[in-house]
Amino acid sequence: MKGLTLFLGCLIPNRYPGIEIATRLCLAKLDIDCSDLEGSSCCPAPGVFRSFDEPTWLAVASRNIVLSEELQRNILTICNGCFASLADANHILKNDTLLREKTNEHLAKIGKEFKGNIEVRHIIEYLYREIGTENIKSHVEKPLELKIAVHYGCHLLKPSKSRGLGAFERPEFFDELIECLGATSVDYPDKMECCGAGGGVRSALKDDSLKMADHKLSRIKEAEVDCIVNACPFCHMQLDAGQDEIKQRTGVDYNIPVLHYTQLLGLALGFPPEMLGIDMNVTVNKEFIKKTGEMLQS
Repeated sequence: MKGLTLFLGCLIPNRYPGIEIATRLCLAKLDIDCSDLEGSSCCPAPGVFRSFDEPTWLAVASRNIVLSEELQRNILTICNGCFASLADANHILKNDTLLREKTNEHLAKIGKEFKGNIEVRHIIEYLYREIGTENIKSHVEKPLELKIAVHYGCHLLKPSKSRGLGAFERPEFFDELIECLGATSVDYPDKMECCGAGGGVRSALKDDSLKMADHKLSRIKEAEVDCIVNACPFCHMQLDAGQDEIKQRTGVDYNIPVLHYTQLLGLALGFPPEMLGIDMNVTVNKEFIKKTGEMLQS
């Protein structure tokens, strides 16, 4: 199996370093061969950048891909947006000779060339396909007696044809990765609805963006779960910091903990919540941190 490079993207280092810490701890514990991708830049953001200037988007994305090609390693992303941008660019350049030639003209100015000999992976599909739920289950030190609302996010699943992860209406692979940790993935209405952050909506239409998040959070609250688990820092920010923004606007206090999957996985592998950065969220639920801490000690 080809080794990996870890692509952190922008949001995790700047807003949620706890997700990076948790990811590194989990990769090491599962003995996954993953090294840093030094010199990488923004992916760049697929929803906005690609819409305005596709040639520049391809040039920037391909440069990140080439950095990993030079190491002869596949890229591992821990963000749906980064996955979408890099995986789509990789797919386009592998299959469109003209765009590949034009992009390589830009890359040649910095001594780089896109060759198309690696793959772009998302940590959720990588863990599911390459590591497997049974293997992960064998590493669990503390089965998690938690009820969880899974948020897949849009870019992990769409476009479904190129993702190859099955039907996007009712996927199950993320839920299976939750339940192999001993937790229960709770179904809830509008589970596959967008969080409202992507495509520049959170930046340009904040009120509309938060209305979408508010609706989804209300559905999750009704399901009476212990926490929300996602695999995208942008969705994470929308559902985490968005709770505080909704509270300021409407007075509604959801107080639902939000975790990236690697943080949940880290708990099951025996790492305390503080080590995984769970206490660094905007929505810090002390009862949840206490509960999971006691769960690990029992």
